[in-house]
Amino acid sequence: QVLLVESGGGLVQPGGSLRLSCAASGFIDGHYVMSWYRQAPGKERELVAYSMSVGGKIRYVDSVKDRFRISRDNATNMSLQMNDLKPDDTAWYYCGARHTSSTYIPDNWGKGTQVTVSS
Repeated sequence: QVLLVESGGGLVQPGGSLRLSCAASGFIDGHYVMSWYRQAPGKERELVAYSMSVGGKIRYVDSVKDRFRISRDNATNMSLQMNDLKPDDTAWYYCGARHTSSTYIPDNWGKGTQVTVSS
């Protein structure tokens, strides 16, 4: 059974930085797509970025692509470096994973970590 655990959220001032981490267990091999999603209060969950594989394709949504960076050192650990944070980045951030190479849409989710950007 896949288990994803996020960490690193917190309260930060606008313009600040945070680094989120996702630790996975239960992967049967290294062929998992991992992704970050977020859900702001009153809004639907949305994609932030994904990593198709270690050293593979990485994509960001336009609203974060110049400020956020995924790092994936190995098949089971992924981080999200978030710089120049804005109040609109306030959300619960979720790590997702799926054993596939054909889609970034997860079928396994972590419980999330909360990010609040406020002065």
